[in-house]
Amino acid sequence: MSENDAGFVGSRSTKHNPRLDEELEHEVQGMMKAERATRSEEWREVEPVGEGQPDVDADPAGSLTGGIPVGMTADAVTARAELARWLDRADFPSTGPELVEAARDHRAPDVVADELSRLPEGEVYERIGDVVRALGYPTET
Repeated sequence: MSENDAGFVGSRSTKHNPRLDEELEHEVQGMMKAERATRSEEWREVEPVGEGQPDVDADPAGSLTGGIPVGMTADAVTARAELARWLDRADFPSTGPELVEAARDHRAPDVVADELSRLPEGEVYERIGDVVRALGYPTET
């Protein structure tokens, strides 16, 4: 998510720089276009999910691997992940203004600091789940 995104919930990660993103994209390009195994040695292929194991599926149009927890929306999952990305465990317990300051100290984008500034005054938050609930996002049931 970049600072110039219009909303809080972004669709692109900024974990890598553009050059590394292009290198990673080039590495998997053959697999994506071939629509089949691209390894010459069968033993190097990824094994399918075993019986009784949870099926890990990826949303091809998004970035959520493993699906969406029951009771949550895709936007809520992305928002929680983005908030957690800019806050450490050491930042808790804290009040809303302290969390805004912590996010700014971690060089979070303005949209993250703005979202945290919506937290009600006078509350102390013990963990990221408390912050997400206070902001009105649904949580897993």
